[in-house]
Amino acid sequence: MATVTSAALTIPSFTGLKAGATAAKVSSAAKVAASPGPRVGIQASLKDVGVAVAATVASAILASNALALEVLLGGDDGSLAFIPREFSVSSGEKIVFKNNAGFPHNVVFDEDEVPSGVDASKISMPEEDLLNAPGETYAVTLTEKGSYSFYCSPHQGAGMVGKVTVN
Repeated sequence: MATVTSAALTIPSFTGLKAGATAAKVSSAAKVAASPGPRVGIQASLKDVGVAVAATVASAILASNALALEVLLGGDDGSLAFIPREFSVSSGEKIVFKNNAGFPHNVVFDEDEVPSGVDASKISMPEEDLLNAPGETYAVTLTEKGSYSFYCSPHQGAGMVGKVTVN
C-alpha cells in the first residue's frame, strides 16, 4: 500500500478508454489533496493489478522478439546494398538478413575478415544458395566479439558489402 504525504497527487482516470482515442479524450484527471498531518492510503484493486501484469507480460514478449536485428538485402530504391551497411550487435543477438529488392542475393562472410577462430563457412550461406524472392530470409547469430565483413557474392563487384561489429 502506498502512502501520500505531499500536498497534492494527480491520479489519471482511464474510464472510457478506447483504441484510437486521442489525448484530449483520455486526459481527464482527479486531484487528491493530502494534509501534512494524516496519511492518505491508495490501494489498487485486483483488476487494476491484473491489467498492469498483462501489460508488463505483453511488453516483455514484444521486447524478446526485438532481440533480432533486420538487415535488408537491396534498398527500396533498387540499390544493391545491405541496409544498414554497417551496424553493431551484442554477442548472441540474432541478425536476420531479409531479401528486399534487386535479388537474387546471399550473405557470405569474408574468411579473412572475421575474428580469429571463427569459421566463416559455418556462418555464411553457401555461395550457390540464393534468396530469390522478396521476404526470404537468412538468419545468423554471432557470439565471438569482433568485426565481421560480409558480402553478397552476385553483387560484391557492385559494392554490396557490409560490416558488423559484435560487442
